[in-house]
Amino acid sequence: MTSLPLNQPIPRVRPPARTRRGVRAVVREGAVRVARDPFRAALFALLVLTISRIHQQISFLQSLRPALVLTGLAVIIAYAKPGLLSKDRLLSTWPAKLIAMFAGLACLSAPFGISLGHAAVFILNDYLKTIVLAFLIIVAIRGPRDFYGLVWAVVISTALLLYTTLFVFKVKHYGGYDRLEGGDMYDANDLGLVLLVGMAFTLLAFQGAGAKGKAFCAVVLAGIGASISKSGSRGALIGLVALVLAFVVLIDGVSLGRRLAFVLVTGVALAIFSPPGYWLQMKTILAPEADYNWNAVNGRREVAARGVEYFKEYPVFGLGINNFSTAECTISDKAVHHATNTALRCTPPHNAYIEAMSELGIGGILLWLLMIPGAVVSLLQARSRLPRAWAKGDPQQRFLYVAPQYMAVGFVGFSVGAFFLSFAWTDVTYILVSSWAALMISLRAAGGFKPIVTPSPRAVPNYRPSVLRPASAGRPRVAPGAS
Repeated sequence: MTSLPLNQPIPRVRPPARTRRGVRAVVREGAVRVARDPFRAALFALLVLTISRIHQQISFLQSLRPALVLTGLAVIIAYAKPGLLSKDRLLSTWPAKLIAMFAGLACLSAPFGISLGHAAVFILNDYLKTIVLAFLIIVAIRGPRDFYGLVWAVVISTALLLYTTLFVFKVKHYGGYDRLEGGDMYDANDLGLVLLVGMAFTLLAFQGAGAKGKAFCAVVLAGIGASISKSGSRGALIGLVALVLAFVVLIDGVSLGRRLAFVLVTGVALAIFSPPGYWLQMKTILAPEADYNWNAVNGRREVAARGVEYFKEYPVFGLGINNFSTAECTISDKAVHHATNTALRCTPPHNAYIEAMSELGIGGILLWLLMIPGAVVSLLQARSRLPRAWAKGDPQQRFLYVAPQYMAVGFVGFSVGAFFLSFAWTDVTYILVSSWAALMISLRAAGGFKPIVTPSPRAVPNYRPSVLRPASAGRPRVAPGAS
């Protein structure tokens, strides 16, 4: 993940000869790279563990808390070796500013919410690490090469997550259909949205990869379709449809046949690996009134309605970060009218928009809209400012030219999927937004954003305006000093 000189193609590493000496040389070369840039090596490993959660499948690794150790190691290295960091200011990009403002408002909401202790514990134990990771990603990006490494870190994480989804996690029968029982820290619904993010990055990596890289990405894309069907998540299917439509409509420079081929690969994998009862369960999307989420007291519709009421009661700072569930069991109508000695469920919001609005107030929902669906508009505007010559330039320019569109496609899928999940404080959300910031830094470093400036006459040395005088003797006379 070292820096690449500006406007130079991304080099392709040729596989070493299949000899014992060649393998040793590769290992030695990798060790040298890690020694030269331990910060990005630690961050790469941290991203893989954070997204894939693969360490949770190995008991002795889980007890060592490797994600926390890698976070601390990356922070220490960044402090000890500032020369390894980006020269850009931390908040030099719009998405970085949005992350900072959203995090600041989340911390400010704690003392004004309904439970300072609950909010403070969540900030210290969970949210602080998420924000640190987001800013570590931003300061790690010095140019296109680092952004390319970030994209592949997400792709590799997605591949590991697919392995556990398809071959480790168990499927359980739920009265008419089968779906994943759960995936450690990802439940079945959360898993679907994480895979949508991985799909966008995999599509982008496919564009900049060689033959073997493209084959790997194709396998990952098929695995994502299979895993989304196995999750049994209706929200994930709706998000997938939104992402596919955005891919077909927004992506240019890729033939319609290739775009449809992507849709076909994903759709076939989804159909082949769908568990029993999957499509019957998906049909309930067309009849929401018949679903328990419509009228049940803990269904999504009733939960969202209570979230709006919380916002009306606490419009400025909200309930406080991560206090929605606390409100459900303390100040909600269902808690007030709760019968003694009966179960009372402290329901999460199940909607990132309701979550941001009810827990942070008016500022929270405005920043969320700018940070998530607003990213689509910003990325497409950034693409329009790039030189058109990049579309047929060197490999690096071609990769950067399509990157804003693929990131926009990812944000479309995430924006739709987040409507069904509590994702306002999860690390995947901030990895996505910080990747947006990383792309902006890379585009600027590669000279993609060159404002058109008309020079002032005062800025031109020895400038004298040219004035044509009336002609005489058949030839126009030019004022002295004019060229």
